[in-house]
Amino acid sequence: MLYAKTTAAQKRVNFRQGLASGKLLQFPGAFNPLSARLIQDKGFEGVYISGAVLSADLGLPDIGLTTLTEVATRAGQIARMTDLPAIVDADTGFGEPMNVARTIQELEDAGLAGCHIEDQVNPKRCGHLDGKAVVDLDTATKRLKAAADARRDENFLLMARTDIRAVEGLDAATDRAKALVDAGADAIFPEAMRDLSEFEAIRNAVDVPILANMTEFGKSELFTTDQLAGVGVNMVIYPVTLLRIAMGAVESGLETIRSAGTQQAAVETMQTRARLYELLDYESYNRFDTGVFNFQVPGKH
Repeated sequence: MLYAKTTAAQKRVNFRQGLASGKLLQFPGAFNPLSARLIQDKGFEGVYISGAVLSADLGLPDIGLTTLTEVATRAGQIARMTDLPAIVDADTGFGEPMNVARTIQELEDAGLAGCHIEDQVNPKRCGHLDGKAVVDLDTATKRLKAAADARRDENFLLMARTDIRAVEGLDAATDRAKALVDAGADAIFPEAMRDLSEFEAIRNAVDVPILANMTEFGKSELFTTDQLAGVGVNMVIYPVTLLRIAMGAVESGLETIRSAGTQQAAVETMQTRARLYELLDYESYNRFDTGVFNFQVPGKH
């Protein structure tokens, strides 16, 4: 009832244990708190909170327009609804190294299990679009060092995302991944890898967990979990998948209402009221109400 029973600290411990298990961890992207509850219900290992989704939810493009307050608040709302660890896209850290330090502590306080900080120039672009620019190595490592110094819970996962592959090539990506690990990164997120061999090259370059981004309409093929595990990937995210599925269904439903004058034809594809109430744990709230408000009002019979 209300929120997840697992504390943020325990979620971080569980996340670290999952990464050490050798199993490929799947983190679908939640677009709201209720979808995070559904991700847990379906047996996934964690929840991802995408910067692109948070931006889209506000009607904004993914070009660095969201603020730390907006991201930390919404990410916290999503994370507290699930017993799973949740990791969030923290873009470039929302400013200079001191801002990056504050970002880490705000996300810790919001209950996240980890985040990733990227090496793009601010304002950033979606990682699978052309025309990206990355900062120099000194700036990138300063961001990571500031984040590592600011972290108070050693189990909060500090992931470094590098977008340099699309700008300078794979060799530059492997070199930067190594440097980011030396700067304090607990994991590496190599963005926009072209094929499995490129993921494998990053795997061979570093001895920390690596993440694969399986976003639709991007630079990478939509590889299976078996394929990714086969080249040593430890985590896979599906950042915008659920939002795209949901918005596709919403658009179709609106067209049905507009053309038919009723939603009747769409009812069979809807989540039922009973299923919604099950996810919301309505029964627990009812039991709580009954236990608290079971008194007689004086003078009433």
